[in-house]
Amino acid sequence: MATIENLCKQFGDMLNGESKVDKGVCTVSLHRAFHATVQGKGSTKVMPANVSFESLDQNGRALNLVEIAVLQEEIPAFMQSLTQQGLIVSALHNHWLYTNPLIMYMHIQSVEPPLDFARKLAYSFRYLSSYPIAK
Repeated sequence: MATIENLCKQFGDMLNGESKVDKGVCTVSLHRAFHATVQGKGSTKVMPANVSFESLDQNGRALNLVEIAVLQEEIPAFMQSLTQQGLIVSALHNHWLYTNPLIMYMHIQSVEPPLDFARKLAYSFRYLSSYPIAK
C-alpha cells in the first residue's frame, strides 16, 4: 500500500493543488477565483475550497471531507453532479452576511478511497463557473 505522503501527493495532483500531511490528515487548500465583497469591502478569505482525507484504513478507504464556497447560481448543477456520483452533501449554508455576490458554503463527504473521491470532485468542479485554484 502507498504511504500516506505518496497518496496525499496524488490526491493533491488530481485536484490541481498542493497537498500536505499533518498528523495523519491530508489537506489540499484551494480557493475560488472570483471577486467578492463583504459589506462593500473586497475579500479573498471568503472563498475557500478545502479538501481533506483522514482515518485511512487497511482497505484503502478514508473519510473524505470538503468545504467549498459556491455561488448561488452554481448550486443546482454542482450539487446534482456530486450526488449523482454518490457523494453526500451534508450542509449548505452561509458564513457571512452582506456578500456580493451571494456566497454559500457546501460541505461534502464520503468514505471511500481518497483517489476515487478526488476524481469525482475534480469532475464536479467542471460545473463551477471557475475551477478552484491553488492558494
